[in-house]
Amino acid sequence: MTSPTSDPALDPGLAELFSSAGVPGAYARRAADRLGDRAADLLREDPWRLLRVPGVRPEQADHFARRVLEGRGGPPIPDDLRRGRAFVVHVLTEAARQGHTVMTPQGVLAALGALRVPEPERAIEAALDEADVVALWEEPAFDDAEPEGVDEPPEPEESLGLARYALPEEEAAEGLRRLTATAEPLLPRDTLRSLRDGLPEDRQLALTAAAGTGVSVLHGAPDDVERTAVLIARGLASEGVQAVVVTGTAASARAMDSARGLFEALEGECPPGTAAGVVAFGRGEQRPLEARLVVVPDAGSLDVETAAALVEACADGTHLVLGGDPAALPPTGPGRVLADLAASDTVPVIELEPGDGDGPAAAFTAAVRRGELIAVEAPGREVVVVPAGDDREAVHRAVQLVTDSIPRALGIPVDDVQVVTPTAGGHAGATALNAALKARLNPGPGACGGFDTGDRVIVAVPVGRAAAGETGTVVAASAEGLEVAFGPGAEPIAVPAALASRLRHGWAATVGQARGTRRPAVVAVFPEESAAALSRPLAVTAFGLARRHLSVVHSAGPALARAVREEVVTPRDTRLGRLLNP
Repeated sequence: MTSPTSDPALDPGLAELFSSAGVPGAYARRAADRLGDRAADLLREDPWRLLRVPGVRPEQADHFARRVLEGRGGPPIPDDLRRGRAFVVHVLTEAARQGHTVMTPQGVLAALGALRVPEPERAIEAALDEADVVALWEEPAFDDAEPEGVDEPPEPEESLGLARYALPEEEAAEGLRRLTATAEPLLPRDTLRSLRDGLPEDRQLALTAAAGTGVSVLHGAPDDVERTAVLIARGLASEGVQAVVVTGTAASARAMDSARGLFEALEGECPPGTAAGVVAFGRGEQRPLEARLVVVPDAGSLDVETAAALVEACADGTHLVLGGDPAALPPTGPGRVLADLAASDTVPVIELEPGDGDGPAAAFTAAVRRGELIAVEAPGREVVVVPAGDDREAVHRAVQLVTDSIPRALGIPVDDVQVVTPTAGGHAGATALNAALKARLNPGPGACGGFDTGDRVIVAVPVGRAAAGETGTVVAASAEGLEVAFGPGAEPIAVPAALASRLRHGWAATVGQARGTRRPAVVAVFPEESAAALSRPLAVTAFGLARRHLSVVHSAGPALARAVREEVVTPRDTRLGRLLNP
């Protein structure tokens, strides 16, 4: 067991608290990152706040609380209102990790019952009093077919949510309605008609919607959405309209013409000493984006928090175009903003036809989108499927492709190859793949948090000015921390040792982590042990990351084809669609 007191970067008060409770030092470091500079005081006041640290289970939080509260008197552990309140937050946090922004009170009560929380209704009231949890009420939809003789209107529907996600969802809805209501045409009809001349019908419709309505949606494959986004922005900019294309990551922006990463565009930054996930944006209602048209080609990855920040930064009258692939995965964070908006019938939705000559990788992905896993003509080895006998062989094959076959046969350098896989853990998860790739590409002792100079990293939780999903290279590593350059010529960002856990090695990443940046070459690894996690949206998202070359390494046997064939949709409980149609 590692003693937290041996960590020089840790607050001594927090180290003492964890040491006295007999908790391993790794948890102390994670608690400091998750709870911020006041972690020690917060945990003394309410030791069950430890449940907010990822990976901590309810029984572990109970053990920690018992040790911290020994000798202080107070109510028995199970009856402590702080415990009930923390368990309510825990239930809603676990739901948020599954993509939900709200739960029904009945669902929360059932989950609390499974956790053996006494008086669960009282626990919910305590959570509401603390304001971390909010109650949300909505009038049910009016029904013309209401039975005769029923005088009483139906009761409002209640849901519970974490304020962190439920309130931004309301703000996003309010902002989208505001942009729709304040929009005026960006171009005269004759000018717009001249821009449309010669374009395919779907591109004409996209251009018309972007210029004429406050909010519009583009649906299509990544290549088609990106090209249409650039077409719209260039076309309107040629007529004097100030336009900007905003992508999820700076790396993605570099691959497109005149695009900007979302963090850069909104001037996002993580203030020192704040809890993990807290981001301050320099752009907002008081200082909006200097653009009359904002186009976001990969808006399918926007969770409710990011979407709310983006919409708030659009001034009245700004036109917002949100694009994405409806067959891809929903965001890694809570919500389904693009899908809810498209289904709301409040904005135009343009379905883009596939472009001609996009290549074998695009054709392969298009077939998967239809539910088919087929062989495609790939004379230049643009698509390669590599079966593996087991998960360890899958790792070996992936390393061979990245370090030898793809650079040698296709001339694509290692830095332009991204390995993706469904999960982080397991024999062929992202962690195992990164260990094998580091041993081959940049062996070293792990000078800080397992990282060495020369390592490729990916941001798991925003740090400094880098958004989640950004990839960079460690240019300096010591016990005190790291310096990471995110892009060629970019000024390195200092990452203190205490925040190194916000990074992961980045040669391999989960599909969710990597989805913000498309690469010239992608190696998609589907292990046998991840068969339960396979789905058509996962495959569509993974394959759609490849611009030129796609290698599919799998030891999943028929499970991959079955997952592609079966259209299984995991619902998310969200409110945006209902809020857009009050």
